[in-house]
Amino acid sequence: MNLFKVMAMTLSTLTILGMVALVLVFQLDGKSEADSERTIDEIREASFLTEEITTDLQNGDYVRISFRIVTDSKASMEELKKRDFQVQNVLLKELAPMDTETFQSGLGDLEEKVKLKLNEFMSEGKVTEVYTVNKVLQ
Repeated sequence: MNLFKVMAMTLSTLTILGMVALVLVFQLDGKSEADSERTIDEIREASFLTEEITTDLQNGDYVRISFRIVTDSKASMEELKKRDFQVQNVLLKELAPMDTETFQSGLGDLEEKVKLKLNEFMSEGKVTEVYTVNKVLQ
């Protein structure tokens, strides 16, 4: 009978500790999400504007385009600036197979592809958003 009481007490204690741990984990997780919302000034500090790129599309039309690339930190942005030649290469490779219709209707897809490709190169942080800020189709 005494052994049963000890086991029940131990099991109860472990259950309560487990529930407290779960509550703490969920609360800390919620706080990190709230803290991760950045101000526009922080976003601008961790982003940069690409040079305007002029290239031809698959059907012979030309496009001039530039992007604002947002990273998760200022250090990530500095790394991406050093990789400017890789950024231009990714942009050219993603634009080349597009035709006029795909380009006009698929800017969101292009931005997402560019973000994924750039993150493959990054060793310090990551690219969080890619925005098209200027485009001219001729």
